[in-house]
Amino acid sequence: MTNLLVELFVEELPPKALKKLGESFAASITEHLHLNDFLEAESATTSFASPRRLGVHISKVRAISEPKPRPPETLMPEAVGLKEGTPTPALLKRLQKAGYHEGVDVGSFFSEGRLFVAEEGGKRVIKHDPGQAAGSHLSIALQGAIDLALHRLPIPKVMTYQLADGWTDVKFVRPAHRLIALHGETVIGVKALGLEASNMTEGHRFESPVQAFAIRSADSYAQQLFEQGAVIASFAERRAEISRQLKGAADALSLKPIDDEALLDEVTALVERPNVLTCAFEAEFLAVPQECLILTMKANQKYFPLLDSHGKLTRHFLVVSNIAPADASAVTQGNERVVRPRLADAKFFFDQDRKKKLADRLPGLAKVVYHGKLGSQGERAERVTAIAHAIVNQLSMATLPYTVDADDEFKVLDSKVKQAAQLAKCDLLTDMVGEFPELQGIMGGYYARHEGLRDGVAIAIEDHYKPRFAGDALPRNHTGTVVALADKLETLVGLFGIGQLPTGDKDPFALRRHALGIIRILVEKNLPLDLPAMIEAALPPFGELIENPQATREALLSFFADRLAVSLRDQGYSAQEVDAVLALAPTRLGDVPKRLEAVRAFAALAEAASLAAANKRVGNILKKVEGELPTEVKAELLKESAEQALAAAIAEVQPQADTLFEQHDYTGSLKALAALKAPVDAFFDDVMVNAEDAALRANRLALLGRLHAAMNRVADLSRLA
Repeated sequence: MTNLLVELFVEELPPKALKKLGESFAASITEHLHLNDFLEAESATTSFASPRRLGVHISKVRAISEPKPRPPETLMPEAVGLKEGTPTPALLKRLQKAGYHEGVDVGSFFSEGRLFVAEEGGKRVIKHDPGQAAGSHLSIALQGAIDLALHRLPIPKVMTYQLADGWTDVKFVRPAHRLIALHGETVIGVKALGLEASNMTEGHRFESPVQAFAIRSADSYAQQLFEQGAVIASFAERRAEISRQLKGAADALSLKPIDDEALLDEVTALVERPNVLTCAFEAEFLAVPQECLILTMKANQKYFPLLDSHGKLTRHFLVVSNIAPADASAVTQGNERVVRPRLADAKFFFDQDRKKKLADRLPGLAKVVYHGKLGSQGERAERVTAIAHAIVNQLSMATLPYTVDADDEFKVLDSKVKQAAQLAKCDLLTDMVGEFPELQGIMGGYYARHEGLRDGVAIAIEDHYKPRFAGDALPRNHTGTVVALADKLETLVGLFGIGQLPTGDKDPFALRRHALGIIRILVEKNLPLDLPAMIEAALPPFGELIENPQATREALLSFFADRLAVSLRDQGYSAQEVDAVLALAPTRLGDVPKRLEAVRAFAALAEAASLAAANKRVGNILKKVEGELPTEVKAELLKESAEQALAAAIAEVQPQADTLFEQHDYTGSLKALAALKAPVDAFFDDVMVNAEDAALRANRLALLGRLHAAMNRVADLSRLA
């Protein structure tokens, strides 16, 4: 079986898109050939993607596809096609349409089984077995595969260019210059983007000794490109080589390159044969916050800053060059010369920003539009401050104790929160954040420390955006925690209040991320805060901006429930477990993990399945009760021994389960219910709930209501049935 190679040689592709372009190109060609039966079960695909090429190597590709059996086709009714066993002119004419020559021996067709009579729809018909369809040629399928692959490419932006004839326009991500299609050593006659396939390609723009050379076979492609073209064609191999060189260069200095997968992918897409070089900048720039220096080196220059063992930035950095001269000093010095103005700009911004206090910038927020319907950043800062104050009040009055720092009485905490909330957005008006929006919050923290503000306030300003993404750290102190909650809640309430809800995969204001951030803070810090009460407290600061507070409140609670369910399932909890806990709509999210663990432990009990089924049955019975459910269980009306036993069991188990529940021992509370299995089973075996006697019926319903309440404090156990 012969292997296949396809390569499209183009001008430099957009680096941030290259990895996806290469993967898509290879996957589409493989998929099309597979669907058309040109591949074996053992066929393997290797993708190639470099700055100037997209390619794919597929092993065990057939030259002609496998013949396919075709289903028998109905020709005509037997009465029309045969008269006393003799073929009629109508049948002979129909066979000619099927491709048979005139004068064909119909009798032999019947004896060979190519023609036969069968029952169909209650009638006898003549059917024709056409045999197998002949396989098609690889060139036809490959042309379709290439066309499909080019159509499916996730191209960020299409450009239009002219072919060599000067008339024909082509639209593609970049001008294409060569096309290779080799089946073994044979060129397949396909076309794409105005190019005809050949076996010619080009190597490295600067390092290749020849401009163009022939690829001998599909299997020699990668080796020839490396040896003759000075190109590592595989994206994955090139990435691994860069990682190896980065580590080696950093180890030589006992340092560590910054960990950034996206930057590594982008640099891999910029070079064809990487050469890592070590450079350095002047030590005076280290006085600038390292986040600024790291960001400008990564974003603007694609450099890899080097950190010491404590995670501190050093003056050394690594460059991934696309050339490997014998004397690399000119390349090194050039990169050092290029980065110097960038770092000087960062130092200038930092020095200038520190000349003005954050508080002096506060009035300027009134001129910064936050949202057309929600006002300015200044108005937003006032709302965040009000919401943060309400959260502090809720913490101070929480049923569960919330311990603040030793020197942080709630009045002190409230003062810190107010200051941090008011100043949190002021760094938006600084030169540094204007140049690097990614540093908002971080720079505010630096400027707050420079001014001598309390460290807790500075940390809160820095942390109030956290968590910024999945897996990000949470705010480090109480002040930052409160301001982060208030900031995210203000965003959610405001945008939900004006109808800017996320739809499908569109979430331009990152509201899902904000909701997950609040959930993580409430759950992981186990805060004694009630989510509905937080939303309620966040509504008044908006005044008349929110036309329908009730609808906003309900929409937000539903949104949080959906986000929480998704988050919990992602953490490994089953849909049943999550459904059982969230069915009770717990308001204190810090309780949810304990409830889930309790449900999981309960489900492992031998009694769990029976109790869950009984609980579901009880729920269905109570739903059918018309009017108000009876609540009083009268001992004198407990006639049957089974209902007496159940009442006694509930009287014994419920106080124990309730005590454990109040102590937040949810696992113990649910396990205590296991003692109810036998009396519950006996009750449903021996007792008629809907008795004819109205008093007996009401008493038994009251007993079931008490059972239902006892069993469903931690979770809705019927969801486990």
